Amino acid sequence: MDTMVFDPDLLRRYDRPGPRYTSYPTAPQFHAGFGEAELRDAAAASNGDPIPRRLSLYVHVPFCTSPCFYCGCNRIITRDKARGEAYLARLYREIALTAQLFDRDREVIQLHFGGGTPNFLSPQQLRDVVDTLRSHFRFSGSRERDISIELDPRFVTPDDIAQLADIGFNRASFGVQDFDHEVQVAVNRIQSVEETRAVVDACRANGFRSVNVDLIYGLPRQNPDGFARTLDIVTDMRPDRIAVYSYAHLPQLFKPQRQLNAEDLPDAETKLALLQLAISKLTAAGYEYIGMDHFALPDDDLAVAQARGGLHRNFMGYTTHADSDLIGLGVSAISHIGDSFSQNPRDLMSWQIALDEGRLPVFRGMRLTEDDQLRADLIQALMCQGEIPVRALERRYGIDFAAYFGDALDKLHPLAEDGLVRVETDRIAVTSRGRLLLRNIAMCFDHYLDQPAAVATPRFSRAI
Repeated sequence: MDTMVFDPDLLRRYDRPGPRYTSYPTAPQFHAGFGEAELRDAAAASNGDPIPRRLSLYVHVPFCTSPCFYCGCNRIITRDKARGEAYLARLYREIALTAQLFDRDREVIQLHFGGGTPNFLSPQQLRDVVDTLRSHFRFSGSRERDISIELDPRFVTPDDIAQLADIGFNRASFGVQDFDHEVQVAVNRIQSVEETRAVVDACRANGFRSVNVDLIYGLPRQNPDGFARTLDIVTDMRPDRIAVYSYAHLPQLFKPQRQLNAEDLPDAETKLALLQLAISKLTAAGYEYIGMDHFALPDDDLAVAQARGGLHRNFMGYTTHADSDLIGLGVSAISHIGDSFSQNPRDLMSWQIALDEGRLPVFRGMRLTEDDQLRADLIQALMCQGEIPVRALERRYGIDFAAYFGDALDKLHPLAEDGLVRVETDRIAVTSRGRLLLRNIAMCFDHYLDQPAAVATPRFSRAI
């Protein structure tokens, strides 16, 4: 893939809301007509594939002990640890019900805990969850197997990290956002450099294969000087991966954001400068731009997978496990089984009621049409490898690309004129000018953008 070029004028011109394409079709297209029966059918069909795919498991832990005002995640604020025990009792029911859908010989190659704050649960509780999953699914013994977790450094210790390693965790992701004290006060997340460095170092000392750090630009009171210090501190910690997300201020959708003073948000020019600063410092420190906010060291599995053409993107972000079905467990979790998507209820009560009644807690989803699958493959290749393999898609789906995607190519034409893509005979390749605008390119091929969403769900964030 071409080296990235930062063009402020181009980014300003293309700064429009759009999906992040962690799936196609995107979640707003899921509908209530897909329920438990449809999920069972999708799992049975997946088991019947000539070579069944391996499994990836996602466990959602919704609890946080304190609110971060920028947050748009599905979470519940509580300090009552007893709520974790009650949640786990039902989670175990869901694991048992779900595991029955899949042939036991299908290997689990990946397990990820997200939230919320997964370390709201104690190391012993996390061990119990992993042990329960192991008793219902067959975990792969391959070195490629990932067991990963998102951690809040404020509520985890080096000793906790040692216990997580003993359970089998080998990847961790830490939220930082910004180390500047004024920014931390504004977003209600006071976090020291020392406690963060201690747990990052503990991951290395305990044999974790990869450590990720999350940053956000565009937060209240952020400025280039303060963010530069944060970037210098983080690159000095040398995590294997760094994600730099754009803050989307949507207080009408996310209640915690109403606590923020909109006047403290950086203006568009400052936000653009923060992005440019992040790209400059991270690439100077030896990180490669993977795509969609993600950077990785050259020897990290993400960078290696992208170089080999094996990178994949799903609801967990970028991953190396493209050949797997994703099983989501817990409130709001999303599954991608075969040619289907399904989602659990976003509210805790509905999820609990379904499990108390012995039902799989599915409240919406969809089965992909052949057109959906074609466009999903196209967008996946674009987001992960930076190109659309025109001839390969023609052979796989029996289409004439130019005829089938005539409207999309018309939409793509001005982007090609601006030098974002090169339209060649056998492929459409993203250029160095287009690497920061992958979603804008993908939107040209999105069949659903001009149609109403099936459910009123946040579907867009701005490009920068």
